[in-house]
Amino acid sequence: MSDPHAGHDHTPKVTAGNETKMLIALAITFSFMIVEIVGGLMAGSLALIADAGHMFTDVVALSLAYFAFRFGRRAADEKRTFGYMRFEVIAGLINAFTLFAILIWITYEAIERFRNPGEVLAGPMFIVATVGLLINMLVFWILTRGGDTEQVNIKGAVLHVLGDLLGSVGTIVAAIVIYYTGWTPIDPILSVFVSILILRSAWALLRNSLHILLEGAPDNAAPEAIEQYLKQTVPGLAAVRHVHVWMITSGKPLATLHVRPAPDTNPRLLVKQVEAELMKKFEISHATIAIDWPEDRATDDCCLGDDLQQGHEHDHSGHAHDEADHDHSAHDHAAHEHGHEGHKH
Repeated sequence: MSDPHAGHDHTPKVTAGNETKMLIALAITFSFMIVEIVGGLMAGSLALIADAGHMFTDVVALSLAYFAFRFGRRAADEKRTFGYMRFEVIAGLINAFTLFAILIWITYEAIERFRNPGEVLAGPMFIVATVGLLINMLVFWILTRGGDTEQVNIKGAVLHVLGDLLGSVGTIVAAIVIYYTGWTPIDPILSVFVSILILRSAWALLRNSLHILLEGAPDNAAPEAIEQYLKQTVPGLAAVRHVHVWMITSGKPLATLHVRPAPDTNPRLLVKQVEAELMKKFEISHATIAIDWPEDRATDDCCLGDDLQQGHEHDHSGHAHDEADHDHSAHDHAAHEHGHEGHKH
C-alpha cells in the first residue's frame, strides 16, 4: 500500500486577505439586507422584499465562506482526521432548505398580491433598489480584487452576488414601470422572477450538498474516466482496478485505487506517475494507491474455487495408482471400486 500523502495537512489553506474580504463583504451585505426588508415593507413592494430574500442567500453564502475559513484554522485531530471541512457542506444543506422556504413564502405572497393589489410606492422602491445595486457592485469588487479568487468559497460567494445584481435590476425596472404606468402587477411578477433565481440556486446547492455527503464522485473525475485515462497515459501500467473517488468538501477530491505494474516496471516510479496524472487531469491531490503484485492476482481476484480445485488436483495426484504396484488378480473388482468411492472429489 502506497500513501505518499500520509502526514499531509488536509485542512484548507487560509489567508488573512481572503478572510478579511469575506468579513467586510458579509457586514455590508447583511446591513443592506435589513435596509431592503424595511424599505420593502414601507414601500409595499414585494419585489423589493424578494430581492432582500435573494440578498439573504448572499449573506448565508458569505457566512459559510467566512466560517469555513475560520474553521479551516483548526487542525485535524484523532476524531476528525480531515478537520472541519465538511462544515461548509452541512451548512450548505441547511441553507438550501431555508431557500426553499423563502421561495414558498414569496410565491404565496405574489399570488395574494395578484388577488388583492395594494399600493406600491415607486419612489422609495426605486431608491432602495438603486442603492442595492450599488452595494452589490461594491461587494463584487471587494470579493474579486486580489487574493485567491479561484478559491471555491469565494467563487460561490461571487456567483451569489451576481445573481443578486439581477434581482436589483429587476426591482428597479418594476419601480420605473409602476411610476410611469401605475401597473402594479409588475411588482409580483418580477418578485416571482427573482424567486426563480433563488430556486435555481437552492436546487443546485441542495443537489451538490447531498452529492458530497453521499460520497459522490466529482463531475470531472468519474472512476471509469480515471481508469481509462491512466491506462492510456501511464507507461508500465498493466491494470487499474477498484477506483473510488469522493469529496470531503467542494474542490477537495480524494481517491483510492489499485494498480498492477507490468513486468520490469519500477513500482515506486509507477505510483509517482499515477499521482502526477491524477493531479494534472483530475485535480486529485491526495490519492491512496495499492499495488497488486502478479503473484497475488489469484487471491485478489477472489478465485477461491480455483484455488480449491488446484489443491484438490494436487491431493488427488498423491493417490495415483501404479499398475505395477497392484496385483489386480488378488482383488475383487467390486471391492476395488468400493475403495475408490472413499475418495471424495
